[in-house]
Amino acid sequence: MDKFIVSARKYRPQNFNTVVGQSHITTTLKNAIKNNQLAHAFLFCGPRGVGKTTCARILAKTINCENRSIEGEACNTCHSCVSFDNGTSLNIHELDAASNNSVDDIRALVDQVRFAPQAGKYKVYIVDEVHMLTTQAFNAFLKTLEEPPPFAIFILATTEKHKIIPTILSRCQIFDFKRITNQDTVEHLQEICEKEHIVADKTALHIIAQKSEGCLRDALSILDKIVSFTNGELTYTNTLEHLNILDEDYYFRIIEAMQNQSLSDVILLYDEINRKGFEGDLVLTGFAEFVRNLLVSKDLKVAMLLEVSEEFKQRYLDTSSKIAAEWLLSALNILSESEINYRMAKNKRLHVELTFIKLSYLNQALELVNDNGHLGKKKQIESIKPVSFRAINPVADKTRNENGKSIISTGKKKPSDNGNPKQRDEAVLIIEEKEKKSNIKLPRETGIKTATVQPPNKFTKLDSLEKIREKVAIENRNNHIVELTEEELYVGWGLYIEQLVKNKNLPAVSHFKSAQLNISDNNCIEIITNNNMQQKFIEAERGELISHLQTHFNNRFLTYTITLVADENNNELKEEHLSTKQQYLKIIEEYPLVKQLKDRLSMQLDY
Repeated sequence: MDKFIVSARKYRPQNFNTVVGQSHITTTLKNAIKNNQLAHAFLFCGPRGVGKTTCARILAKTINCENRSIEGEACNTCHSCVSFDNGTSLNIHELDAASNNSVDDIRALVDQVRFAPQAGKYKVYIVDEVHMLTTQAFNAFLKTLEEPPPFAIFILATTEKHKIIPTILSRCQIFDFKRITNQDTVEHLQEICEKEHIVADKTALHIIAQKSEGCLRDALSILDKIVSFTNGELTYTNTLEHLNILDEDYYFRIIEAMQNQSLSDVILLYDEINRKGFEGDLVLTGFAEFVRNLLVSKDLKVAMLLEVSEEFKQRYLDTSSKIAAEWLLSALNILSESEINYRMAKNKRLHVELTFIKLSYLNQALELVNDNGHLGKKKQIESIKPVSFRAINPVADKTRNENGKSIISTGKKKPSDNGNPKQRDEAVLIIEEKEKKSNIKLPRETGIKTATVQPPNKFTKLDSLEKIREKVAIENRNNHIVELTEEELYVGWGLYIEQLVKNKNLPAVSHFKSAQLNISDNNCIEIITNNNMQQKFIEAERGELISHLQTHFNNRFLTYTITLVADENNNELKEEHLSTKQQYLKIIEEYPLVKQLKDRLSMQLDY
C-alpha cells in the first residue's frame, strides 16, 4: 500500500509556470535570472499559504540548474535539479527561524557562508519565518546580509513584515505576495480533481475557495478532507454539511420574506437555521455579507467584485434589482450594530430575532429621499396613523351680562341680546352650578368698581402661583381629612405592617412592630425607636411610609420624625463570654487547690 501524500505536498509547484496567482513575482524572478541580475538578498512577505517558501525553493533550484530553458525555467533533469528534488542538494540550506532564533544559530549560519559551493554556482540560504528572530540575532545577521560572498544568496520569508527591523528591510529586495483569488483557486482545484479522478461540482469548489480565504494550502487541505468524507464525490450539499456553512438559499428566502413584511416566515426560517446548530453571530455575519453582495450587484461595473459561483451570480443580480439600494444601506447599518452588540447580549437568540424584526419593518419605518443629490432619512409621518388624543375644549372667556351673571364666551358665536335667549340662559345656569359646587361667589356689579380680569394669555408668574394656591386650598377644603388620633394612627401603622408582610420584608416587620408612636401636632407624627438598627429599617421605608400615611389620613401635609431613645436594658452588664484560659484563671483564683493538683500531676493544659 502506497503511503498517502496530502495534495498540498503532492502538487507543490516545481517551476515558476505552475505557481498559482503570483505571476507578478514569478515573471520578475525569471527575467532577473535570464538577465543575470540577481540580488544577493530577497524578502518574500505575504499571507500564509500563498507560495512564499515554494517560490524560494524554485528560485534556489533554477539558479543552480545546468540546462536552464530560454524562459528561465529549470530543466528538472540535470544532476542539480534531481538532487534538489530528492532533498540531497548541498547548495540549499533551509533554516526555520521560529525554532532557531538565537544569536548562536545565526552565527552558525554565518560560519557556513564562508565556504564556496562544491557543485553549482550559488549557495542559497532560505530563512523561513524570519520575523521570529530576536533583535540580537538580527544585529548579528546585518553585516553578512549586507556584504555576503558573491556565491551566497539569502531568501527570507515572513508573514509579518512589520516585525522586521528596518535595517534588514533596507538590505533586501522585497516581494509582496498577494492572496490568491477565488477564481484561480477554483481552476487549480479543478485540475487536481481531474488528475485524481474526483467528481466535483464547480459550486462546491467555489465554497471551498471562499472558505480558504485566499490560502491555497488551506483549500487543498479542505479538498482532501471532503474527498475522504464523500468517497470522491463533491457536491454543493455535502460540502456545506462538512464545512458547517449556511446555505445561501436561506438568505434569499429570508430577504424575500422581509420585503413582503412577513415576520412569521422570517422567524420560522431563523428557527430552522438555529435548530441546525448555527450560532447567531454566524448568521448575522453571513447575512451582512449577503446584503453586501446584493448591494454590489446593483451596479454592473462593481459586480466584478462578486465572488460567487456562476449559478448564484444571476440570482444575486435578479434579487438586487427588486430591492432599493437605500434599504440595503440601512440594513447593513442595522446588521453592523447588531454584530457589535451581540457579545454583550444575554439572550442571543432574542437579539438576532429583534434585528430581523427591525429589518422586516424597515420599509415601513424609513423612507430614504433624494434631496439635491444627498441621501437623507425621513420618517413616514403621512403613512403612519397618529396617536389619538382627547379633544380639548377651548379656554372659556368669562364676561358679565346685564344682571351680573357670568357667561362663557368661546370661539363660537357669543351669546348676546341679539342671539338666542335660550342659549344665553343655559350658559348662565352652567356658571351658577359651578359656583355652587366650588362655594366661590363671583363678584357682581355693585357701586364699587372691580379690577378688570386680564386675558388668559397675559397672566404673570405671580398670578399663576396664586391660582395654583387657590386650587390646592379648594381641593383640601373639599377633601375630608381624617382626624389624627392615637387609635387611628396605630390602625394606619398596622395596615402598613400588613403591606410589609405581603412584600415579604420580614426583617422590617419586627422593627415596625416594636416602634412607639406619638402625635406631635395635627400634621406631625413622632416615631420612637430603641436602637440604630430599628431607626435604619424605618428610615429605609420613608418614601412609601409617608405616602401611605398621607393617603390613610387624606392629609398631604402629614409628616413624621424619628427619635432615637436608648433602652435602659441595653446599659445593663451583659454576661461576659470567657475564653478557656480566662475560665482556668478564674477557677484557680477561687480554688487554689486546683492549681496545686495541676502542679503535682505535672499537667500541661491546652488552652
